[in-house]
Amino acid sequence: MDGNKALIAYETKGGATEEAAQKIAEILRSKYQLEVDLVDLKEQKMPDLSQYRNLVIGGGVRAGRVYDKVLKFLENDLSGKRVAFFVSSAQAGTPGSYEKAKIKFVENTLAKYPKINPVATEAFGGRIKILGKTVTDNRDMVKVEAWAEELGKKFTQ
Repeated sequence: MDGNKALIAYETKGGATEEAAQKIAEILRSKYQLEVDLVDLKEQKMPDLSQYRNLVIGGGVRAGRVYDKVLKFLENDLSGKRVAFFVSSAQAGTPGSYEKAKIKFVENTLAKYPKINPVATEAFGGRIKILGKTVTDNRDMVKVEAWAEELGKKFTQ
């Protein structure tokens, strides 16, 4: 297991989670010199997790549920890994509903996986598309960058 290697595994449908994952990877690579692999859980085969010390798992939310492939990924044996978890949810990006969204989509999700003790968690805003047209977009890439900075410090200490 290489302490300088990180995996960002995510599932996206509207693209917000993928954009957050790419921004996190960019910060971890450029500012912390981590080797980062990105895996779209919907599109790609899962790599051998034994090669990673650091894992970032991200998922979107639809109809009040974190995407299924993310939940399936959380079933893996992640012991000995530094794990970070985030969701992209329009509810989390709406003023006044962030705390409720973080509890519902982050804390309640991770409570189902008691073996995972994350080093960091976050809920970012998201994007809602209806029939291919964006009706809500409350992503905050500055917040994503700030979280990635904190994550880089935790992954490199």
